[in-house]
Amino acid sequence: MPELPEVEVVRRGLADHVVGRTVAAAEVTGTRVARRHVPGPEDLVARLPGAVVESARRRGKYLWLVLRHDGGSREALVLHLGMSGQLLVEAADAPDERHLHARLHFRDGDPQLRFVDQRTFGGLHLDELTDDLVPQTIGHIAPDPLEPAYDRAATVRRIKARDSAVKRILLDQTVVSGIGNIYADEALWRARIHGERLGSALTRPAIGRLLDAATEVMTEALGQGGTSFDALYVNVNGASGYFDRSLAAYGQEGKPCPRCGTPIRRSTFMNRSSFFCPRCQPVPRSRRPSG
Repeated sequence: MPELPEVEVVRRGLADHVVGRTVAAAEVTGTRVARRHVPGPEDLVARLPGAVVESARRRGKYLWLVLRHDGGSREALVLHLGMSGQLLVEAADAPDERHLHARLHFRDGDPQLRFVDQRTFGGLHLDELTDDLVPQTIGHIAPDPLEPAYDRAATVRRIKARDSAVKRILLDQTVVSGIGNIYADEALWRARIHGERLGSALTRPAIGRLLDAATEVMTEALGQGGTSFDALYVNVNGASGYFDRSLAAYGQEGKPCPRCGTPIRRSTFMNRSSFFCPRCQPVPRSRRPSG
């Protein structure tokens, strides 16, 4: 699933190609793409024409367009990328993609905005906005490390208060958003912390170092267009990121640790794969097998 850097790359593309334009018409194919829009796809299609795209926003892995209607009212068009969703800007005469499920036409002509989703886990829906222009359905999601609302000190306190594995805490979007499996493993490697260490067992400086590592690695990934293990992870022009070439731990099982040369190991954590250096990130004593 795309993580913060990949979603931010898409948001920037929307800001460049869609913001400031007025929707002329909308198309939705089938019902699944609009399943989160409770009134149904017909209502979604009817409410979009005439709306001006005021801004493209993101919190963690969540992406939305702020729409302004006649009379000044605003609402959010929430864009769920899911596992394989793509937002593409295309000329009207470009061939339809095989898995095209929705498109927006604009009054000024090309380009269109298309929503393509091979696995159809993603979708679109309209939502009310909070006072800080966040969709109500994601109001419980914590700010991410790359947005102004992020409070590093408060996040350190929340992690320190939890008797849970620190990787599990990093993946909890109500604590800090945007950090998924890939960037959690990379941040833990940079901070020399094993993901099964308890948050409560870490010092506040160590937690701060971990959060800073997460911020650093996601910023670097953003500069390289994100991480693309899957050809489906693309920006609005269809290009893939290349940060996967810079990964130190994630997906590197058996390869030498870039820091000490010890082979990277893989373990199972929360039904996912975790990758770590056994020398730089020693397993907590309480989690080591007895014998």
